[in-house]
Amino acid sequence: MSSKIYFAQSKGFNFRRAMVGVTTRLHHTLAPQHARKMARKLLLTPERMSRNVAEPAGLQRRKVDTPEGKMMTYQLGEGPTWVLGHGWSGSASQFYVLMEHIAASGYTALAFDNPAHGESEGKFGHLPGFVNAFDSILDQQGCIAGVIAHSMGGAMVLESRHPLLKNKPILLVAPVLNYTENLVDTVQRSGYSMKLFNEVVGEIAETYQYPFDAINPMGQLESHLESAVIVHDKGDRFAHFQHSERASRLEHVQLIATEGLGHGRILQSAPLREAFDALIS
Repeated sequence: MSSKIYFAQSKGFNFRRAMVGVTTRLHHTLAPQHARKMARKLLLTPERMSRNVAEPAGLQRRKVDTPEGKMMTYQLGEGPTWVLGHGWSGSASQFYVLMEHIAASGYTALAFDNPAHGESEGKFGHLPGFVNAFDSILDQQGCIAGVIAHSMGGAMVLESRHPLLKNKPILLVAPVLNYTENLVDTVQRSGYSMKLFNEVVGEIAETYQYPFDAINPMGQLESHLESAVIVHDKGDRFAHFQHSERASRLEHVQLIATEGLGHGRILQSAPLREAFDALIS
């Protein structure tokens, strides 16, 4: 959904939020078809990240075909492959620092831009589409060493049932483990019509045969018995630390808590690189 809603944080009464609620409900009543069209545009259109980041030397770009369109992939290094997945309104370029570290450690780092993100095709983005593209990219790998995912990318990885993920370690960075709860809560706090939201979600669920209420990243993490490491900042405003703290009670999950790195800077941090080193050792 739009970052203007996804990252909404205000609580209590807000005049703008109240007006959003009134206008979207009225729009839906008077012109339901047009209202759904506009809802899809608002709720499912990410912001294409345009970070001016220098590419690592030796980075290989390649577009690959998936059911979601052509996805841009970025590969660096040689050796067993670690696949990296970014979150909402992110891009593979957020992983460049970590990819260099992975390559220097004797592995291949393979990142990709999700549908409607970065340089990949796609008009709309949503979790079922993320999972569909991710699975297609995994289909094109003979084997992998593990996966690393940030934010909503963590939900994507945990929701995937791809056989290559079986018994593979997972490194989650600021994951949204309460995905459905978090999404519904942010839409409600934005003031947007929940009836419109539910209709858009229902259309996606029907198209992909992927019920919204069946999405459960925390439950999937509980059943993934291979090693999992979570790196999460205590002050993260977008992915609540408390859920990672709860996940760390699982025997196979280790939590590395950071401070002062927030939701984005943590991707370039030393604790994240150290967590990767711990996993491969």
